[in-house]
Amino acid sequence: MDKYSITSNDFAQLYRDGQLDEAYIMDVREPYEWEMYHLEKARLLPMNSVPEHLDQLDKDQTVYVVCAHGVRSWHVTNYLLRNGFDKVVNVEGGMAEVALHLNL
Repeated sequence: MDKYSITSNDFAQLYRDGQLDEAYIMDVREPYEWEMYHLEKARLLPMNSVPEHLDQLDKDQTVYVVCAHGVRSWHVTNYLLRNGFDKVVNVEGGMAEVALHLNL
């Protein structure tokens, strides 16, 4: 783990404790995945639509990127880092693991 990633367990603990209320939680899954289950505080922004929404994201706000298993979110995290975002954190293990920790 580095400053650009967090374990699903640590993320779930911060989420449960309300420590992510000021953060932007970006769910990069597809709408059909979102419909199955999602975090109440997350915002759906499918991976392929991220480039067209860059200007709507606040570079001063910490962005936690989550997907199903941590692969797409890793790619989006790296994309955001290459495009001037420094406060970006990939949620390792994705919603599959976060859901287990939060009993979704």
